[in-house]
Amino acid sequence: MPKIQAHAKRLRIYIGEADSWHGKSLYRELVLKAKELDLAGASVFHGRMGYGANSRIHSASLIDLSADLPILIEIVDSEEYIQKFLPYLDTMLKEGLVTIDDVEVIKYGRKPLKE
Repeated sequence: MPKIQAHAKRLRIYIGEADSWHGKSLYRELVLKAKELDLAGASVFHGRMGYGANSRIHSASLIDLSADLPILIEIVDSEEYIQKFLPYLDTMLKEGLVTIDDVEVIKYGRKPLKE
Protein backbone atom coordinates (compact mmCIF):
# COMPACT_ATOMS: atom_id res chain seq x y z
CA MET A 1 0.00 0.00 0.00
CA PRO A 2 1.25 3.48 -0.77
CA LYS A 3 2.30 5.84 2.00
CA ILE A 4 1.43 9.52 1.58
CA GLN A 5 2.93 12.32 3.65
CA ALA A 6 1.46 15.81 3.80
CA HIS A 7 0.98 18.88 5.96
CA ALA A 8 -2.51 19.43 7.38
CA LYS A 9 -4.42 21.15 10.17
CA ARG A 10 -5.83 19.51 13.28
CA LEU A 11 -9.02 21.01 14.69
CA ARG A 12 -9.90 20.10 18.26
CA ILE A 13 -13.21 21.03 19.83
CA TYR A 14 -13.59 20.64 23.59
CA ILE A 15 -17.19 20.61 24.82
CA GLY A 16 -19.37 18.89 27.41
CA GLU A 17 -21.40 15.75 26.85
CA ALA A 18 -24.60 17.58 27.82
CA ASP A 19 -24.07 20.40 25.29
CA SER A 20 -26.77 20.53 22.66
CA TRP A 21 -27.73 22.33 19.47
CA HIS A 22 -31.39 22.61 18.50
CA GLY A 23 -32.26 19.97 21.09
CA LYS A 24 -29.78 17.42 19.75
CA SER A 25 -26.40 16.24 20.97
CA LEU A 26 -23.85 18.90 19.95
CA TYR A 27 -20.98 16.48 19.37
CA ARG A 28 -23.15 14.36 17.08
CA GLU A 29 -24.36 17.39 15.13
CA LEU A 30 -20.80 18.67 14.70
CA VAL A 31 -19.68 15.32 13.29
CA LEU A 32 -22.67 15.22 10.93
CA LYS A 33 -21.87 18.77 9.73
CA ALA A 34 -18.22 17.78 9.13
CA LYS A 35 -19.39 14.81 7.06
CA GLU A 36 -21.85 17.01 5.13
CA LEU A 37 -18.97 19.39 4.29
CA ASP A 38 -16.85 16.43 3.11
CA LEU A 39 -14.12 16.78 5.73
CA ALA A 40 -11.71 13.83 5.78
CA GLY A 41 -13.04 12.43 9.06
CA ALA A 42 -13.97 13.24 12.63
CA SER A 43 -13.47 11.34 15.87
CA VAL A 44 -15.22 11.88 19.18
CA PHE A 45 -13.37 11.06 22.41
CA HIS A 46 -15.22 10.69 25.68
CA GLY A 47 -13.32 11.96 28.73
CA ARG A 48 -13.37 10.21 32.07
CA MET A 49 -12.53 13.34 34.04
CA GLY A 50 -11.87 17.01 33.42
CA TYR A 51 -12.79 20.61 34.15
CA GLY A 52 -13.20 23.73 32.09
CA ALA A 53 -13.75 27.45 32.42
CA ASN A 54 -16.14 27.09 35.36
CA SER A 55 -13.56 24.99 37.28
CA ARG A 56 -16.18 22.37 38.15
CA ILE A 57 -14.77 18.82 38.07
CA HIS A 58 -16.61 16.40 35.78
CA SER A 59 -15.88 12.77 36.56
CA ALA A 60 -16.99 9.29 35.52
CA SER A 61 -16.34 7.76 38.95
CA LEU A 62 -19.24 5.97 40.65
CA ILE A 63 -18.99 8.29 43.64
CA ASP A 64 -19.14 11.47 41.54
CA LEU A 65 -20.99 10.38 38.38
CA SER A 66 -21.37 13.42 36.12
CA ALA A 67 -23.95 13.82 33.37
CA ASP A 68 -21.67 16.26 31.57
CA LEU A 69 -18.38 14.47 30.93
CA PRO A 70 -15.72 16.07 28.71
CA ILE A 71 -15.95 15.46 24.97
CA LEU A 72 -13.16 16.06 22.44
CA ILE A 73 -13.94 16.14 18.72
CA GLU A 74 -10.87 15.92 16.52
CA ILE A 75 -10.73 16.58 12.78
CA VAL A 76 -7.62 16.47 10.58
CA ASP A 77 -7.85 17.88 7.07
CA SER A 78 -6.39 20.50 4.76
CA GLU A 79 -6.43 24.13 5.87
CA GLU A 80 -9.05 24.86 3.19
CA TYR A 81 -11.49 22.30 4.57
CA ILE A 82 -10.89 23.27 8.21
CA GLN A 83 -11.56 26.93 7.30
CA LYS A 84 -14.78 25.87 5.56
CA PHE A 85 -15.97 24.28 8.82
CA LEU A 86 -15.15 27.15 11.22
CA PRO A 87 -18.18 29.39 10.48
CA TYR A 88 -20.45 26.56 11.65
CA LEU A 89 -18.70 26.53 15.01
CA ASP A 90 -19.60 30.21 15.39
CA THR A 91 -23.28 29.35 15.19
CA MET A 92 -23.31 25.95 16.91
CA LEU A 93 -21.07 26.50 19.98
CA LYS A 94 -22.40 28.36 23.00
CA GLU A 95 -19.30 27.58 25.04
CA GLY A 96 -16.24 25.44 24.65
CA LEU A 97 -12.66 25.60 23.48
CA VAL A 98 -11.37 25.23 19.93
CA THR A 99 -7.73 24.73 18.97
CA ILE A 100 -6.13 24.49 15.54
CA ASP A 101 -2.58 23.37 15.00
CA ASP A 102 -0.29 22.23 12.21
CA VAL A 103 0.29 18.50 11.89
CA GLU A 104 2.35 16.24 9.69
CA VAL A 105 0.16 13.47 8.27
CA ILE A 106 1.35 10.04 7.22
CA LYS A 107 -1.53 8.25 5.51
CA TYR A 108 -1.50 4.61 4.54
CA GLY A 109 -3.96 3.36 1.94
CA ARG A 110 -5.22 3.86 -1.57
CA LYS A 111 -7.32 7.01 -1.22
CA PRO A 112 -5.21 10.18 -1.78
CA LEU A 113 -5.30 13.16 0.56
CA LYS A 114 -7.20 16.26 -0.55
CA GLU A 115 -4.92 19.08 -1.67
